[in-house]
Amino acid sequence: MIRKTILCGLAFATALAFATGSGVATPGWASTSDAVVHAIPAGEQQAVKDHWTTERIAKMESDPPNNDPLKQSPAGAGFRQGTAADRSIGRLFFVDRDGDDASCTATLVPSAGRSVAVTAGHCAHGFDLIGNDPRWTTKLLFVPGFRDNTMPFGAFPVRSVVVHKEWVADDQKSEYDQAFVTLNEHIPAVPQAIAFDQRGDQAVQQFGYPRASPAPGIKGRPEFIGQRLARCWGNAAKYVPHPELPPEDLWGVACEMGGGSSGGPRIAHFAEPVGLGVVVGVNSQGAHIDSAGKYCNTPVAGQCTRHLVGPRFTKKITQPLYLRALV
Repeated sequence: MIRKTILCGLAFATALAFATGSGVATPGWASTSDAVVHAIPAGEQQAVKDHWTTERIAKMESDPPNNDPLKQSPAGAGFRQGTAADRSIGRLFFVDRDGDDASCTATLVPSAGRSVAVTAGHCAHGFDLIGNDPRWTTKLLFVPGFRDNTMPFGAFPVRSVVVHKEWVADDQKSEYDQAFVTLNEHIPAVPQAIAFDQRGDQAVQQFGYPRASPAPGIKGRPEFIGQRLARCWGNAAKYVPHPELPPEDLWGVACEMGGGSSGGPRIAHFAEPVGLGVVVGVNSQGAHIDSAGKYCNTPVAGQCTRHLVGPRFTKKITQPLYLRALV
């Protein structure tokens, strides 16, 4: 059996229109019966904050630091400070199913209390390497704008997680690798908009807090060891998986972000000066694609390009989870 490798190991007016309602389908469309809610006891909130000290975070596994100049390209770059992206995109810390400290990326999306963020499903729930013993992750903490081991906009424990029942049953169904987390308090920030059933093959920006990258020129830089926000951009391509696996609705751009970027947003209609756009999917896994858009079995330089792909948000899968998280 082939099991997929996931990454938890190593225009402004348009965006505003989505955020204020036109990009969020009404509750009458979809049933939330497919949503599985995992509640975290209120008494654990302080323990979560106590766990994630700056000393503990500094000891998390990553590539060794590198002080060489950052060689930026669409496949790997940083993003300037001072926009709404700082407060809406952040690191999601957690203890994984094996008891190890880990992190993903999450993004604040519209809610009445500004307390809902979207991430990847495997950042909240997963199986062991042979597909057994499913468990929830613990000690989840969302830190918007995390930078150089500081928490400039606060740290917010997660009080509940919403995933799809298909993801709880089988972590190889990558279309379902998405989750919403509800935070314990309001975040004073402008959220990114969210939309469903958007075209997969459009220009997007993908953000994340990778802790590793194989690419020369960016490997070991602060943006690629989890210390600063990183990004890739371009026209998203559809991923064709291994021939033994069923086709899935996964999209992404050529990108060298590694583990830790999971759950980061795939944003369309991104207005760079203000740092806002419309989240249409999340990062989930690395994938190699050849020039014909087909699966690469053995990546070869010049023949295959590494992409960072993930599920496209849909009314069928994503919307019920989002609506349940808003409750």
